[in-house]
Amino acid sequence: MSVTVGLKGRAESLVTEENTALTAGSGTLPVFATPFMCALMEKAAWTSIAPCLEEGESTVGTKLDITHDSATPLGMKVWAESQVTEVDGKRIVLKVAAYDEKGLIGQGIHERFIITDQRFLAKAARKLEG
Repeated sequence: MSVTVGLKGRAESLVTEENTALTAGSGTLPVFATPFMCALMEKAAWTSIAPCLEEGESTVGTKLDITHDSATPLGMKVWAESQVTEVDGKRIVLKVAAYDEKGLIGQGIHERFIITDQRFLAKAARKLEG
C-alpha cells in the first residue's frame, strides 16, 4: 500500500490544564495552546500515513505553515483533520485543519518525509560524537 493523494486522517483531544498556553509556555492564558494544536495536526497526519509505510519506515514533519484563528477554553473537545494533497517521492504535503465544538480554530499546510528509522536515528546519534 502506498501513500496517495486524498488520504485523510483525524486526531482528537480534550482541552485540559495539560495542553494550555500557560502549561506550554507559549502564553499566560488557560486556553488550548498553539504548540498542542500543531501536535494534534501532526498526529492526524502521521497516523493516517503510517499504515501505508513499509516495516522500518516512519515519517517526520519538516514544515508546518499554519494559523491559529480562534481560542478554545478548558473542557472543550478539539480535533484535527489532515488530507494528503501531494506525493512527490518521499515528500508528502497535507492540508491540515483544527476544530473545536464551535468550528474552525486553525488551518494550514504540513509537509512530511518518509524516512528509514535506523538510518534516521543513526544520523541523529552522530551529533553526539566528538
